[in-house]
Amino acid sequence: MALQALIPVASASKLEREALAANEKKQQAPLIVGLSAHVRRRWEVMRDHKKEDIEGRLTKAARARNMQYSATKMAEIKSQGGSEIFMGIVSTKCRTATAWLRDTLLGTGDDKPWSISATPIPDVPPDLMDRLQGIMQQNLMQFYAQGGEQVDESNLKQLASGMKDTAMRELKHEAEKRVDRMENKMEDQLVEGGFVKALFEFTNDIATYPFAALKGPVPRKRLVLEWAEGGLAPTETVRDEWERVDPYKFYWAPWGDDIQNMPIIEVHHLTREDIEAMIGVEGYDEDAVRALLSDFGVGGFDWLDHDDDDIESLEGKDFDDATDDLVAAIQLWDSIPGHLLLEWGLNKKEIEDPQKSYPCEVWMVNNTVIKAVLNYDQLGRKPYYVTSFEKVPGRIDGNGVADLCMDAQSMCNAAARSLSNNMGISSGPQVGVNVSRLPAGEDITQMYPWKIWQFQQSEFGDSSPPMNFFQPGSNAAELMGVFDRFMDIADEMTGIPKYMTGQHVPGAGRTSSGLSMLISNAGKSIKQVIANIDHDVLTPMLERQYQRNLRYSEDMDLVGDVQIIAKGAMSLVVKEAESVRKTEFLRLVLESPVAQQIVGLPGTAELMRDLAGNLNGNIDRLVPSREDIEKKQQEQMMMQQQQQMMQMQMQEQQMAAEQAANLQEDGTEMGGRQDNFMAQRPNGK
Repeated sequence: MALQALIPVASASKLEREALAANEKKQQAPLIVGLSAHVRRRWEVMRDHKKEDIEGRLTKAARARNMQYSATKMAEIKSQGGSEIFMGIVSTKCRTATAWLRDTLLGTGDDKPWSISATPIPDVPPDLMDRLQGIMQQNLMQFYAQGGEQVDESNLKQLASGMKDTAMRELKHEAEKRVDRMENKMEDQLVEGGFVKALFEFTNDIATYPFAALKGPVPRKRLVLEWAEGGLAPTETVRDEWERVDPYKFYWAPWGDDIQNMPIIEVHHLTREDIEAMIGVEGYDEDAVRALLSDFGVGGFDWLDHDDDDIESLEGKDFDDATDDLVAAIQLWDSIPGHLLLEWGLNKKEIEDPQKSYPCEVWMVNNTVIKAVLNYDQLGRKPYYVTSFEKVPGRIDGNGVADLCMDAQSMCNAAARSLSNNMGISSGPQVGVNVSRLPAGEDITQMYPWKIWQFQQSEFGDSSPPMNFFQPGSNAAELMGVFDRFMDIADEMTGIPKYMTGQHVPGAGRTSSGLSMLISNAGKSIKQVIANIDHDVLTPMLERQYQRNLRYSEDMDLVGDVQIIAKGAMSLVVKEAESVRKTEFLRLVLESPVAQQIVGLPGTAELMRDLAGNLNGNIDRLVPSREDIEKKQQEQMMMQQQQQMMQMQMQEQQMAAEQAANLQEDGTEMGGRQDNFMAQRPNGK
């Protein structure tokens, strides 16, 4: 009791109030406000730029793909009456382009849309260099020992050239093995990190919107199941992940044409669980995070000051009703003055010069900075990759399929609405009625066969018929012609012809060769899109992941050649060409006995295994491996040798038997001759 009286015990609520007050005071400090103000200014500039120049295009593209009129256009159509039909030209083209890209990038069986290779002259890892130098010194010593004083300059040059060739072959072989190991590791990382799903969603965006963005690698803590004693157990691990970036939530500064050289912002909608996961994570201000949790659900979206009602409607979301469940956050990637970072709390060892700007990642919620860290990339690169279906020089955004055929879509819609209205009007006769000659109560809307009409005499002696029937003209043929013409224009503008969906195949495509030619020509346009993805997304992303593995990996077998070349999606085109050449070469080998002798059975089998790699099924059941063939050849050679030895033994035995028989025959003949000789002598003497 005495001890409690001497030491005051604060309640939990009091401690919480003090922590909140301290955090509020911290955020109101001049320099802290300065960092928040910096982020706020960046957000306002990027928000206004996007709202003025890009957001409207995104909304139009989304409406066209969802086959929706804008509210203004729908009101105009309703005011005029008639059909509200919407012909989904953009929707069809976007779906075709998306399927085309996915089939090219992801629909190739076991092949992946990227590959890596070593440079022609790879860098030498230290361990391999030491080993090669040892071999060369050993060979040189042996050469001197064998040659003695007869060693001359020409011999030394010949020796050096031979050792150089040996070293280069060994070097390339080692580089290829390290590249294979690195490629397998990167493929495993991409699969576990959701790259396939991200690329799948990315293809939908690039076909629809003026730009598409992919993000990664982003290290995240995940709870996974791993084998331990007693079976599977949940284990917390950090892994690299990739994800599609929502075009509506991605912003950039109005200057420049490369996101790596300008500030960018991604807006996030965080749940309470997302915020709770920030506690204890390096880089986050725990006091600010806990203060955010205490105010969770109050003005979570209002602080951003941007209208996203159209976006919410197109995405089928209503964030106004989700204020209590979500909070908006800004993630800024920018170069920030060092003195702001120091005052916020970054380590002085990381900020050597307060007047210098440093590439950073900053998170802000409700005008409060909750995270500020230096960009972990050695070159200050951001983990974002942006490209377009059709790129526009000098701009980050380009043109999507919707942009390319938006006008054709509008004309097709206008023609379709007019056609629908005209067909309805001209589907039957129109009637004009002189109502003054009808008796009271006659219903002119009821018309049916054999109906009896009653008419009154005209007061003015008018002899004209009280009812006139006439047929409105049909403009269906002309309107269909207009519709078809602008459908063709949509094909021309997008490079996605109708016959890619199996419809309206022209005359040249009615044969297999003609259709193949048409599809090949159409494929040229999609190859350019793939080239954009390759150059702007896959290649820099793979290079970044490779360099991260070199920097953080503890496996020395992966370290060596830092000049890995990422081929990206165009490797698929290369593989297709290689497959054609391999098929032609295999045909040559099979048709030429001389080529068969040169290549041999193992080489032929290797070609067949390469060509059978894309077939479903077990390749080993179709074509044996080189080792199996060589083993079988060795067994056959041994059997042949044994057969030859047995034949030789049999021949030797046969020869020995023949010789013995001959000797015996010779002995018998000599004995007979001797008996005859003795018989001829007198008295046998």
